[in-house]
Parts: sequence; C-alpha cells; structure tokens
Amino acid sequence: MDFGLVLQTDPPAWSVVDRMRRAERLGFSHGWTFDSCVLWQEPFVIHSQILAATERLTVGPMVTNPATRDWTVTASTFATLNDMFGPRTVCGIGRGDSAVRVTGGRPTTLATLEKAMHVIKDLAEGREVQLHGTPVRLPWVRDGRLPIWMGAYGPKALELAGRQADGFILQLADPYLTRWMVDHVRQAARDAGRDPASISVCVAAPAYVGDDLDHAREQCRWFGGMVGNHVADLVARYGDTTGAVPAALTDYIKGRDGYDYSHHGRADNPSTEFVPDEIVDRFCLLGPAQAHVNKLRELRDAGVDQFAIYAMHDAVDSTVDAYGESVIPAMS
Repeated sequence: MDFGLVLQTDPPAWSVVDRMRRAERLGFSHGWTFDSCVLWQEPFVIHSQILAATERLTVGPMVTNPATRDWTVTASTFATLNDMFGPRTVCGIGRGDSAVRVTGGRPTTLATLEKAMHVIKDLAEGREVQLHGTPVRLPWVRDGRLPIWMGAYGPKALELAGRQADGFILQLADPYLTRWMVDHVRQAARDAGRDPASISVCVAAPAYVGDDLDHAREQCRWFGGMVGNHVADLVARYGDTTGAVPAALTDYIKGRDGYDYSHHGRADNPSTEFVPDEIVDRFCLLGPAQAHVNKLRELRDAGVDQFAIYAMHDAVDSTVDAYGESVIPAMS
C-alpha cells in the first residue's frame, strides 16, 4: 500500500513544502493539497516548489474541478510541471465543492466533468482535442503522461470513474463503504471493457495517532461535516430511501443544518455538531499506531492501493512521524 499526505495550502507556503519533503523521507509516495483558491493559497505554485524540493514524490490536488480553471490552463500547468520535473504529477478532480460554493457557484454536472477529464488528459499528454469546434493541441508536449484520479460517491459518479478515470479517490475510510464503492467502480470498468485492476484506488481521510480517543475525535469531527456536503447532494438527487446509496453513508446527515465554508476542513468547524462519534470512528483512523495498521489492512483487503492522510488537526507532525516509523513499515 502506498501512502499520501494531504495538506491545506495555508501560509506560510514554505511550511507545506517542508512537510512534504519530510513526508518523502518517511516513506510517503504522494503529496496532495486542497485546491480552493479563495480559502487557501494557490496550490500549483506550491506544487512546483514541492517537486523541486523532493526526488520521488508524486504531487497533485485533492481535488481540482472543471469550473474554477480553464481546462487548457489546467492541462498546461500539469504538462509544464511534468516537463520540468518528470512525470510526477497526478490530477485529482471532482465536480467541485468549496472552490465553487464560496463564490456562490455550484458543482458541475457529471457530463461536464467527463468532458473536462478527457480534454485535460489528452492535452497534457500531447493529443489534439476539439474545443468549441476548434482543434487545440499543446505543441510543445513530448511524451506527456497525466493520470486522472476522480473523486466520487454516488452511483453515476462511480460509474464514470470506472469508465474513464485512471484512479478513484474516496474521501472516507469506512471498510464496508469502501468495498461497496470499489466494487461499483470495478464493475463499471468491466462494463466499459477496461481492466478493473488498472484503476488505482485511493482512500483519503484524517488519521490521528494517539491514545486519547475523545480528543482525537474532536480534532477530526470536521471531516464528517465535509463529507456531509457530498452526501447531502446525493440525498437531494437519489433520496434517502431508494437504496441507490447505502444508508450507512446517508443516515447520519439527517440532523445536518447547513454548512459554514469559512471553517471548511478545520478542526474548529462549528458546522459539525450533527456528526456522531460513530461516524468519526468509521470515517477516520484513530488510536494507537497498531489500530491504524489493523484498519489499513481491512482497507487494503477492500481494494485500496493508497491511503492519503488528511492532516488537519493539532498533531500533524507527530502523526506523520508515527506513520513513517510504525505504520508504513508494517504495511510494506
């Protein structure tokens, strides 16, 4: 199993670079950042510095979206980074959440996301695309390679990930839900004539190593609120009694009453009172290092190739150190 570190691009940006450099030394293979240009600093500027400061780390956003950046700009950015540092980027992408909602926008449709993934990948890899009836190609790209990993929860999104994406990002670490969603992605890949094993599976969730579970839960409860935004979209689309989405995912948001994006991804987020301890325990990895290893083995058995730590709490460095010293060696 590979391991990634997910950071918000809070200033000073050099602290993000330093932590990514340290993560590589500890055995992490991927460095991810949020991409929400109003709430945090511009990630791709920082990505260039992370790539320059590391030797092997693969870097990307978790996740960008088709709305806030022109698709040609996104493709050119990735292609430029790869040209400068070698093929060490991955494009995590989804319909959009905080990046679009904080400016009054809405997530894109899956149809738009499907077109965007096609355009970004083809352009970044040197192929010609049709945009608004005009043929477009990046003429300077040579031997381009850009994996597209798509974030998804609902049935139609999972089907799109299996049909088109190079990887699937799931933002929760519940083994039951992970298996259910991975099975849906793999079946969609089979139906599309693809090899299901060719799709990388990345689970991203907070990890907090320590013995004080009550404190760890309070530091990671924000994650249930963040996931709840996507779950609320699913309930609005499919309802909560159709069986299209497992009740194990949707039931907990019944007490949800709005969401304040000014605290998005923060341990002090006040919009998470509806998230019960049971959801925090299911969606996150908490407790001593061995408890993390035990749950990661369950996730690996469910088909997970990479676990990416959301490190947004008061024990970032000690948790990353514990993974490097105890967890990653146990999972290798």
